[in-house]
Amino acid sequence: MSNLAIQFDHVGKLYRLGQVGTGSLVHDLNRWWVTRVRGKEDPYLKIGETNDRSKKGDSQYVWALRDITFDVEQGDVVGIIGRNGAGKSTLLKLLSSITSPTTGVIRARGRIGSLLEVGTGFHPEMTGRENIYMNGSIMGMTRQEITRKLDEIVDFAGVERYLDTPVKRYSSGMTVRLGFAVAAFMEPEILVVDEVLAVGDAEFQKKAIGKMQDVSQGGGRTVLFVSHNMASVSRLCKKGIVLKNGEIDFIGNTEDAIDHYLNVHETNKGNTITSHILWKKNTLSITRICINDTESDTSTITSDQQTLDIVIEGDTKEPFMTDVMLIFKNKDEVPMATFAEGHYKGVLVKVEVGFFCIKRKIQLPRFLGSGDYKIDLFLHHPMVEYQLKAFNCCSIHIDGYLEGFGRSLILKEEGFIGLESI
Repeated sequence: MSNLAIQFDHVGKLYRLGQVGTGSLVHDLNRWWVTRVRGKEDPYLKIGETNDRSKKGDSQYVWALRDITFDVEQGDVVGIIGRNGAGKSTLLKLLSSITSPTTGVIRARGRIGSLLEVGTGFHPEMTGRENIYMNGSIMGMTRQEITRKLDEIVDFAGVERYLDTPVKRYSSGMTVRLGFAVAAFMEPEILVVDEVLAVGDAEFQKKAIGKMQDVSQGGGRTVLFVSHNMASVSRLCKKGIVLKNGEIDFIGNTEDAIDHYLNVHETNKGNTITSHILWKKNTLSITRICINDTESDTSTITSDQQTLDIVIEGDTKEPFMTDVMLIFKNKDEVPMATFAEGHYKGVLVKVEVGFFCIKRKIQLPRFLGSGDYKIDLFLHHPMVEYQLKAFNCCSIHIDGYLEGFGRSLILKEEGFIGLESI
């Protein structure tokens, strides 16, 4: 382990659903007798199921993580990616000693600075200044060391005016700013960052990613970064680990890891657009969704096609007003354009009780060049309610450069800027 910063050795974490402990005195005594007195393996480890949240299981036990084994060298920046519920946050909590592994061993060399959730490690009744000193003391720093770093922390977080205000009065963004600044500037050998950066604004996210690059490249420290933003992972990380249902699905360089994750996500898709409906109103039944005369969740758009023809059929038990909204995303799932023609023109579809058929013709933006794109589809009454949500319901391949007319999104590195007429 001479050059290793982190080592996971067959680590697993088992939970009992809806319970604390094993759920009964008999089970607790049985576990204590078998593991502590007889020195044998926990009998309840054998009955846990894989952590597939999309299926109903038969066991009351579930493996949030199972047989996790990998090494991270000093100075590496590793991205941990995977679907919601894959075990990413649990892995970081184990590394940060917030909870203990059920099986296996975790070895880490050096101090660990963690930013896992908004307000992690902060006492709400204490001021920002007091929390900085408390967190630094927990990490083993002297008061003099903390004082020397205080100005840098406050300047980076941008909360100088509220430094002596109790943290409970901070917004979530202010709390994240201060928490990240403390974790980064206390000079831990290992920096662990979860998806909390998504709470911050574009300016802060850019500063935070830049700071993590400085920490890893200049300071030679190790960073573990969890995010659903594939562009940030690609920009920051050198190595990627893909988790699936609590197990390691892929380990490799960042681009290969992202491609694997996105491709697996595609192969997990159904055959029809309707199979990707994640939520709908109880009063609504959707029987058919077509895009360009096909119900398939994949299609090809040639350069002579300028529109997407949307058809949504179903039944409703109550009337509603609605509009069709589409969000186009690139292969990294970064939104490129949003279309909701009815909202922009102030024309909504009125749907009566019984069978309905909603049709919309969406003009494709010409800045979508050749390549693969994903589509999120929504039925919604703008600023009132959603009737239907279908994420990644369709993947389209554009063959050739579109020459249609429309409005183009101006995108810069730090985020959305505005709209430009074409």
